[in-house]
Amino acid sequence: MDAERERLARSAAPDAPWRRWGPYLSERQWGTVREDYSGNGDAWNYFPHDHARSRAYHWGEDGLGGVSDDKQRLCLSMALWNGRDPILKERPFGLTNGEGNHGEDVKEYYFYLDSTPTHSYLKYLYKYPQAPFPYDDLIATNAARDERSFEYELLDTGVFEDDRYFDVFAEYAKAAPDDLLMLVTVANRGPEAATIHVLPTLWFRNTWSWGQGAAKPAMRATEPGVIQADHAGLGTYRMYCAADVPLLFTENETDNERVFGGRNASPFVKDGIDRHVVHGEGGAVNPDRTGTKAAAHHTLTVPAGGQATVRVRLTASDVRDPLGPGFDEVFGARRAEADTFYAGLTPQGAGRDEALVLRQALSGLLWSKQYYSFDVESWLAEHGADPWVRSGQRNHSWYDLTADDILVMPDKWEYPWFAAWDLAFHAVALAMVDLDLAKHQVEVLLGDRFLHANGQVPAYEWAFGDVNPPVQAWAARFINSMDRRLDGQSDLDFIERVFQKLLVNFTWWVNRKDPDGRNVFQGGFLGLDNIGVFDRSATLPTGGTLDQADGTAWMAFYTQTMLQMAAELSDRAPAYEDLAVRFAQQFLRISASTDRIGELKEEMWDEADGFFYDVLRLPDGEAVRLKVRSMVGLLPLCATTVFTPRPDEGDAHLYNRVREFARRHPDLAQGMSAADRPGVGGQRMLSLLDERKLRRLLARMLDEEEFLSPYGIRSLSRYHAAHPYAFWVGGREYRVSYLPAESDSGMFGGNSNWRGPVWFPINALIVRALLHLYAFYGDDFTVECPTGSGNQLTLYEVSKEISDRLVRLFLRGPDGRRPVYGGQGRFQQDPHWRDLIQFHEYFHGDNGAGLGAAHQTGWTALVAVLMIMNGRLSAADFQPDRLG
Repeated sequence: MDAERERLARSAAPDAPWRRWGPYLSERQWGTVREDYSGNGDAWNYFPHDHARSRAYHWGEDGLGGVSDDKQRLCLSMALWNGRDPILKERPFGLTNGEGNHGEDVKEYYFYLDSTPTHSYLKYLYKYPQAPFPYDDLIATNAARDERSFEYELLDTGVFEDDRYFDVFAEYAKAAPDDLLMLVTVANRGPEAATIHVLPTLWFRNTWSWGQGAAKPAMRATEPGVIQADHAGLGTYRMYCAADVPLLFTENETDNERVFGGRNASPFVKDGIDRHVVHGEGGAVNPDRTGTKAAAHHTLTVPAGGQATVRVRLTASDVRDPLGPGFDEVFGARRAEADTFYAGLTPQGAGRDEALVLRQALSGLLWSKQYYSFDVESWLAEHGADPWVRSGQRNHSWYDLTADDILVMPDKWEYPWFAAWDLAFHAVALAMVDLDLAKHQVEVLLGDRFLHANGQVPAYEWAFGDVNPPVQAWAARFINSMDRRLDGQSDLDFIERVFQKLLVNFTWWVNRKDPDGRNVFQGGFLGLDNIGVFDRSATLPTGGTLDQADGTAWMAFYTQTMLQMAAELSDRAPAYEDLAVRFAQQFLRISASTDRIGELKEEMWDEADGFFYDVLRLPDGEAVRLKVRSMVGLLPLCATTVFTPRPDEGDAHLYNRVREFARRHPDLAQGMSAADRPGVGGQRMLSLLDERKLRRLLARMLDEEEFLSPYGIRSLSRYHAAHPYAFWVGGREYRVSYLPAESDSGMFGGNSNWRGPVWFPINALIVRALLHLYAFYGDDFTVECPTGSGNQLTLYEVSKEISDRLVRLFLRGPDGRRPVYGGQGRFQQDPHWRDLIQFHEYFHGDNGAGLGAAHQTGWTALVAVLMIMNGRLSAADFQPDRLG
């Protein structure tokens, strides 16, 4: 076992809390719902970026490549100034949802280069222009562009011309769980010597100003180059830096004078260091060198092509010679251990480029952890809302949600809050490196501090009551399959804990999202934003309701996974067999609802098209299929699961009970997979598709003129480029066209893009479904891939073809270019840029260019799962008991 895996094994022990310190700072706390105390719920404008340097946060902290303890009591980050900017660079800058022509967007370049699971080693890169940062230009130029125009990015402003910028690397290494070393290396890429100010900054999150009686911590300079931080809960830490470096102190308190035009109780406020360094205000920092925020002010002149370093050590231990030779020894050891850890994950035969992509994908995921604190009841009370009286306040019915956790965010700038289905996919990718953390990410939203009393899982902080797809059960099963591979047995305690909580959530789905009791489900946008003709979370302009093919498919998939869990738990308690039977019966009902006997216009399966569609039910009782060929109609494929009956009496009894139910209700079993006949090796399968439907659906999905992109499966068929779908209501046209990049729809604030691009989460589920189908049908079942090519492939080979196309997004092709970077020449050619990978939110449906949130390593980190599976597993390895 390598050193990092030993740390993981010991990390839960009280005397070795290796996870206590990590990259748990957000990159944007301003503009979040938590910090919004406006009267109209306009979080972006109530707390803008311009206030962030001056205004104390309530619920969290942000920083530039920073770390904190796991309750974010004490934070360490770097601040930078190039001598020309109007403000100290303490956090990444970006545009709010109203300022960006395609929604909110960070306008910086930073990269997560390395991280071990315990954060024994971390590496981060920030690219800092030497010219004044073009804040006004970015805001004004993007404001002048509409949704049909490209975004105006930082590279477009010209501030990186002639390579006049600094590469600022922040590295962290732990000598012990409470002994953290920080090394900042500044490389001058420009043609002339240039000066940069580097300020490692230590501060306490403000927990004392909100009327809850928390003791105020304190910092003070105890000797040259030493800052002591005393906290009642955390204890005493000391930050060591060079003895000749000035130490600047202020308070992490709001500058009321600047922000609100009021008076400050003290001249020392949050922006005091900014005012001292950038604006020369000597009185803005405390001459007594005490406070709750402090920085060591290094001024470096870096020669052209050269570099300079800054060393800092934050420790709770007594360390002799803290910045001496042992400093470099710790970094050398931790870097080597990180290399060993990732070498153990990288498939044999993988090239340097593949290894680089895999490592940065997983490192970015680990960097995306964030301490998330939110007591909704307190927040509502601070808004004057009574939790017992209905109000229009956001998330009013979620007053008992209390978060105090390390969560993996979709993106710590653009989405610095959890999203339920994102988190499930994060957990799946985390299973590659940290099973304990993966399990926690599945369980946390199902716990009593998050799960609503009615059983609903909170979606995301802008609207906890929205509905995300129920993928937590599948994530738990996948993680358990990884556990079984590593330990040889299931973690039934984990499965049972999750299953009991999911039962409550499953009941909520059945009671709330099948209002007519027809086993046809709704659910609203279900994470797919503008994929439909209408905003599916709003009242339909036609009146009536919408039967959703994706909602119904998600519930079929949910039912299959719950059946798997119940069957496995029946070994522990026979009562679980009854639940397994109930889930099998529920699946049969859902399956029958998607395609009833006969050709009926109100069912989702369209026999003429060979595709599933949403069905609009009008107030007069009429039903209309909304014939949009989208991911909505492919999701029924994902509701496919193969079971391996075990040769014991319990499994036979369970199977016989399900078969007897199907015999009594033959209409329920028609049109689905032949559940009553075994597949290869005696496998059993539940699927919404029989063989005929499967072939017809795959023919569309694998058609390069429809869904099959060079880089995965598109979210909308390319057919709609020439044949847009239009629906008229009250003289207004509702239109869906194929848009391979950014959407031109204003639905969901204009930041929704499911009308053509490639998204990783659904692609991953399609790959999973194909592997399950292969386990059932075997090598004798082949399909044409691509459609019309004459090339016959097994379903395993099809799954690998799709996986390869997805992985290809990030790898250099024969021309040396990475598709993810499209036409961005600097990223494609510059040696200081071309190996820095960004794992975008989604990708251009035709050329693979990265789009949306640039640092969204969350579910896009699934590329690492695909790479590991492709490189390590053969077709023979894909047996049901090994499939998540």
